[in-house]
Amino acid sequence: MQQNHTMKSVVLIALNNVKDPEIEAISIVDLGMVEKVDVSGKSVLIELLPTFMGCPALDIIRKNVVQEMNKLNLFDKIDVQFIYHPPWTSDRITNDGRVHLKEFGIAPPPKQISETGEWHVDCPYCDATYTTIENLFGPTACRSILYCKSCKNPFEAMKPVSTMM
Repeated sequence: MQQNHTMKSVVLIALNNVKDPEIEAISIVDLGMVEKVDVSGKSVLIELLPTFMGCPALDIIRKNVVQEMNKLNLFDKIDVQFIYHPPWTSDRITNDGRVHLKEFGIAPPPKQISETGEWHVDCPYCDATYTTIENLFGPTACRSILYCKSCKNPFEAMKPVSTMM
C-alpha cells in the first residue's frame, strides 16, 4: 500500500509540470483540475475536471499529461479521462495557483460572489480595488477583461465559477 501512495505522489509531482496551455504560469494541479490519480501496477488512471464545458484545450492537456507520464518510464498504460462530476469550481484553485495567476497578470477569481452573481477583483498590477469590467468576454471562456482606474492598466481576470450560481 505504501508503494501505491508513493507512486501517486510521484505522479502528482510530475503533473505539476503540465501547464494550462492558455495560462502557462499555472499547472493543472494548481488549477484544481486533478480529481483522482489511481496507480495499479504498471497502469495509471488520471481523472481531470475541465474548467469550462467545451474548453478547446482539453486535447492538448491530455497529450501533455501523457507526455509527462511517459517521461517517468513507470507505466505501460496511461489513461487520462475528463470527468464532469463533481463540477470544477474556481474554489479549487490553490493558493500557489492564485499567486501564479497574479504574477502572470491575471487577477485570480474572487473567493466570494454576491447573491446577485456580481463579483469584484483587485488589479493584479497595483492591488487597487478600483477596477471595472470592460468586457465580460475575454480571450478565453474562463476570462474577462477589466480596467484598473488607479494604474490605468487593462487586465484579465479569471471568472469565478461556483456551484452556488
